[in-house]
Amino acid sequence: MIKVERILCPTDLSTESDEALRYAIALACAYKAKLMLLYCRRPGSIVEWSTGSRAARLFETALFTYMDANELPALDWEPVIAESDDVAKAIASEATKRNADLIIMRSRRRPHAAVLLGSTAETVCQKAPCPVLVTHPGEREWVGLSSCEIDLKRLLVAYDNSADADLALKYGTSLAQQYQTEVHLLHVISDTAPEEPELAWSNASRETSYEIAARRLQQVVPKETYVWCNIVTNVRRGAPWHEIVAYAKEHKIDLICMGASGTGFSLGKMFGSTADRVLRHAPCPVLISRPTSRAAASHKAA
Repeated sequence: MIKVERILCPTDLSTESDEALRYAIALACAYKAKLMLLYCRRPGSIVEWSTGSRAARLFETALFTYMDANELPALDWEPVIAESDDVAKAIASEATKRNADLIIMRSRRRPHAAVLLGSTAETVCQKAPCPVLVTHPGEREWVGLSSCEIDLKRLLVAYDNSADADLALKYGTSLAQQYQTEVHLLHVISDTAPEEPELAWSNASRETSYEIAARRLQQVVPKETYVWCNIVTNVRRGAPWHEIVAYAKEHKIDLICMGASGTGFSLGKMFGSTADRVLRHAPCPVLISRPTSRAAASHKAA
């Protein structure tokens, strides 16, 4: 099981931004984690934060959208105010400073603008010191609108044999175990090359790349996972981001888990990575898996 003890949820206190707060509350309660609500104030903003109590009252108003007065005292939370011209950088910085295990945020999903300029959510996913859960407008929901109850039925792990993909699998199977969720494991063989590097070593005289990839998918799932969870494996060929999004739509996936920088998903900086494109088009929330800064530091020390 993964450990989530500190969750950072950035918000601009708008109704749309606070949709991510619903997921943050649900997961904070599920993991008994501390919830840190972050407002990034731009220098010179007309919004005044003269006292900490003023900030707390505004955050409480947002929390009351999804909780009643009797539930709020049981939630371990704190308001965080940061001042910066670069919102994405401030979010990543606060997550590092406060040892966040997970960032949960909203993307307004402007795919055409994001292609050229990127989005705050995409930038945070690239720079964050921990995994990032991104929600979008008009997607499949798995947290109740009023009760904040978690109803996670089908989860997709996009797997490309990278270390980030292994981490995505770890998060996916952990969530699946907790909520008895069906796990779909998908590997996409890119159609931009005749053979993927990770498959090139194999003697493929009798096995096709599909068969090799399918066998590997079976091997990467811990055996005990099959005891308590239904595992579905699939191999496709095409543009990775397109196949991931299409699969999620076809199978009514509630959550996509994927790595931030797997080499098998790279499409070139000019056109954005697969992770970026999935974020722009996914029909459900997306969890971009990154090792926490503490875990990374421990690994280097070892």
